[in-house]
Amino acid sequence: MSNKMSKRLRIGVLYSRVRVEEKWIFAALERRGLDYERLDDRLVHFDLNDPEPWRQYDAILERSISYNNGLYACRIFNSWNIPTVNSAAVAEACGDKLITSALLARANVPQPDSRVAFTPESALETIDGMGYPVVLKPVVGSWGRLLAKVNDRESAEAIVEHKATLGSVQHSVFYIQEYINKPGRDIRAVVIGDKVITAIYRKSAHWITNTARGGEGELCPVTPELEEICLKAAQAVGGGVLAVDVIEHADRGMLVNEVNHTMEFHTVQPLSGIDIADTIVGYTVNMAVQK
Repeated sequence: MSNKMSKRLRIGVLYSRVRVEEKWIFAALERRGLDYERLDDRLVHFDLNDPEPWRQYDAILERSISYNNGLYACRIFNSWNIPTVNSAAVAEACGDKLITSALLARANVPQPDSRVAFTPESALETIDGMGYPVVLKPVVGSWGRLLAKVNDRESAEAIVEHKATLGSVQHSVFYIQEYINKPGRDIRAVVIGDKVITAIYRKSAHWITNTARGGEGELCPVTPELEEICLKAAQAVGGGVLAVDVIEHADRGMLVNEVNHTMEFHTVQPLSGIDIADTIVGYTVNMAVQK
């Protein structure tokens, strides 16, 4: 028996707020009889020269709401050879839409036409070249916030000027995506390791279909086509515990819109009947054992 298996594993869960997903994860850890600790990312702090207090953890499950908090914590843990779910590299790839798109393109994963510009002038030129409507997105963000559907040149000028005036790093990069007339829904698939464990449709009359914005969930069959594109997308960003968002295009078929590394699953778990929280815990335990 390996040293890892002969000793009691200790898992840390880094979180920002105890949402329903975290409650399910804590319950799964307890049902498995695992030794774990809740690590509030608003309270933790690190001495970069002293990793010893953290060596008690065989793995860290990162559930931070803050992209920056989660990313930098994972970078620190990984630098100390403490495995995290997901890794810092995966968090960085998924948390920045530009990086995600670049990795998907490199892996030849079908996705919406996406362009990047760094000045208002080049952004407007790019938008004009793509044709209206387009969607402007911040490179970092979640829950469908700060997305803008741009229908004409006048709107483009106003939104681009507004973003430039905000002055933040995220808004100074213009990430422009073709607008796809979805069939009133998109698909969220849950990928854990090398398996697509379930998927749902997110349905809404609004063009933004996130359940966080009022979209309704409905179980979606995991077809061979959906499984193939989701696994390919997951592999492109580094793999792990991921949610792959897919758009159905009338002519081009399935396109990957985003890959999420700290997914919410309060809608997916009850609809699917699959204990996603326990599956995540199982994956984290395997990472700890393989360290």
